[in-house]
Amino acid sequence: MAPRTCALCENAKAMLKRPKTGQQICRECFFYVFETEVHNTITQSKLFQPGDRVAIGASGGKDSTVLARVMKTLNERYDYGLELFLLSIDEGITGYRDDSLETVKRNQQQYDMPLKILSYDELYGWTMDAIVSQVGRKNNCTFCGVFRRQALDRGAAMLHVDHIVTGHNADDIAETVLMNIKLVMRGDIARLGRCTAICTQGEDTIRRSKPFKYAYEKEIVMYAYFKKLDYFSTECIYSPDAYRGHARVFLKELEAARPSAIIDIIHSGEAFEVREEVKAMQRVQQTCKRCGYMSSNDLCKACTLLEGLERGMANAGITDRGRKQLDLQGPAPDNLRTIPFFKIPSGNPIIAIETAS
Repeated sequence: MAPRTCALCENAKAMLKRPKTGQQICRECFFYVFETEVHNTITQSKLFQPGDRVAIGASGGKDSTVLARVMKTLNERYDYGLELFLLSIDEGITGYRDDSLETVKRNQQQYDMPLKILSYDELYGWTMDAIVSQVGRKNNCTFCGVFRRQALDRGAAMLHVDHIVTGHNADDIAETVLMNIKLVMRGDIARLGRCTAICTQGEDTIRRSKPFKYAYEKEIVMYAYFKKLDYFSTECIYSPDAYRGHARVFLKELEAARPSAIIDIIHSGEAFEVREEVKAMQRVQQTCKRCGYMSSNDLCKACTLLEGLERGMANAGITDRGRKQLDLQGPAPDNLRTIPFFKIPSGNPIIAIETAS
């Protein structure tokens, strides 16, 4: 059988079949349509304004590496007028994050973007290795997720940026929708709405968005492969037991039977609407009395988790029962290690940035 020609240009030989559409196309057409779809997502959602300073959450993995390449490409092609930075969080995982950060440093040179690295140790006084030694592997992802989200905002504030973009793709969002279904059954529809939003921002946080919201993970991998991008592919050594893994396996089975399942699930999540009476029942957003970060309680989740670690009751911030046990121990000691107070800076940039050596 003669090789098929590209379904789009009808000239070059087809080199791949798009998982998203089933089209058989050549590499150059794939690059163009992938980048154009991301551009359309950005423009239709009005994610940026000319002059915005944008931090790209960079882990060294495929998603963030492709995001950095595509953001640089689109910024130049369509004259977005953005100032781009790489922002990496060092969780302190020996044999994983230390290696992936070397990839980020090479990306910084390859894409000619300033790089800021902020570590858990610097911010919280704990590395993930130390946390896992205290809590074990069952609940460690809770600590990492909470600490990482706040670290990104704090790193972005240090860079004086207007916006954070992350490499969350369509598969990631669909998985989150599936994970949140049980919360919808309990009435927490607002959380489902937040997880499908392409852009989120609290009153005291920096705007955050997902340009890859509708991009399939398989196509991101194909883009990285055919572009020969430099990325780190090893999975986090503490994540195999994560709850998200069950949703991921289920989603892959759905995708195998119906490739449109990923987008269908995202659209289903978008279709949920929160009634006004439900909105009225949501906790009022405030700021943490200890560190100033956004919170729905007197203490934010990160401060609660850190206090538990510092007082030798690591699970105190994970369950209500654990929190009550911590409260029974009395008020926190004056010498308790705490997170630096958070405030979005105003005025002229810029703070510590890693440069190419």
